[in-house]
Amino acid sequence: MSSTGQTDEPTTTYEQAREELADVVRRLEAGGLTLEESLALWERGEELAKLCQHWLDRARERLAAAAPDDADG
Repeated sequence: MSSTGQTDEPTTTYEQAREELADVVRRLEAGGLTLEESLALWERGEELAKLCQHWLDRARERLAAAAPDDADG
């Protein structure tokens, strides 16, 4: 499932990734998991955190592009 290009947009939205990440955190905090289950959830959480960061970075770029240039004032 590796992507060959950095320009490909993820199919998961920010909201979907955030909700799944919150679920991962809840499951980890609840405990009762095996080491392997915990590690798999942790790895998924890391992927989801990176995905959320991607969407936040894109939003920041769009806002910066849309904002008036404040360099003169």
